Amino acid sequence: MYKVVRTSRLYEQIVQQIEESILKGTLKTGDQLPAERDLAQRFGVSRTAVREAVKALREKGLVEAYSGRGTFITDGTSQAVRQSLDLMVKIGQPEGSQYLAELRAILEPEIAALAAARAQESDMATMREAVAVMDRAGRDPDPYIEADLDFHLALAEAAANPLILSLIDSIVGLLREQRMRIFKVEGGPERGQFHHKRILEAMEQRDPEKARDAMRAHLDQVREDSQVSSSKLSAGKVSSAKIGPVSSRQTS
Repeated sequence: MYKVVRTSRLYEQIVQQIEESILKGTLKTGDQLPAERDLAQRFGVSRTAVREAVKALREKGLVEAYSGRGTFITDGTSQAVRQSLDLMVKIGQPEGSQYLAELRAILEPEIAALAAARAQESDMATMREAVAVMDRAGRDPDPYIEADLDFHLALAEAAANPLILSLIDSIVGLLREQRMRIFKVEGGPERGQFHHKRILEAMEQRDPEKARDAMRAHLDQVREDSQVSSSKLSAGKVSSAKIGPVSSRQTS
C-alpha cells in the first residue's frame, strides 16, 4: 500500500502518501492507521518521522490520535472546533487564560469522577505509563508535557463518553501552551506530578469522590502556577519598557 520513503524531508512524503490514500478512498473516515512501529517499518523510516507525519496530519484535520486507542482518519470536524477555540482564547487575551481555567474547573473534576467508575484496564495502563514518563522526564519539557497531555486525554477516554473526549481533544493545543508556560515556574512540574499521582491513586481505588477532589486540587495548583507565570511575564515586559530602545547614536 505504501512506498519506501527515500527523500530528505521524510515526514512530508509520509503525509503525502496518506493524503493520497484518503483522496482515493483507500482510507476512509473512521479507519485506524497502523501502529507507529508498523508505519515506520512500512515506510522504511524512523518512528520520529512517523510522529512528525501524524502531527502534520492532525494539524490538517485529517486524523485524530486517541491515547490508548490509536490514530484514526477523521472528517476534520474536531480540528475545526479546536482552531475556533484556539482563536477565541487568543483574541480574548489576557482573559483567555482565565477562560481556560474556568472551563477546566467545570469539566475535569467530573471527568475524573466518571473515569474512576468506568476506566478499563487499558485506560489505567495508559495513565500509569504517562506518570512514569513524567517521572523519567524530570526537567526535560517535551516528554513531560506530552505525557501530561496523554494522562488527561486518557482520563477523558476512560470516562467512556465520546462527547467528553472530543471536548478535551479540542482544547489540547491550549492545554499544551498552558503547560509550556507553567513548566518554567520553579517547582511546577514537581507539584503537577504530585497531583497526577494522587489522581492515579484514586483511579486505582475506583473512588469517584477522591478522584474529583484530587483533580480539583490539581487545577488549583495549575491556576496558581499560571498566575506566577503571568506575573513574571508582566514584570519582564515592564522591565523591558523601562530600559527602552537602544539609541543608534554613538556617545563621545
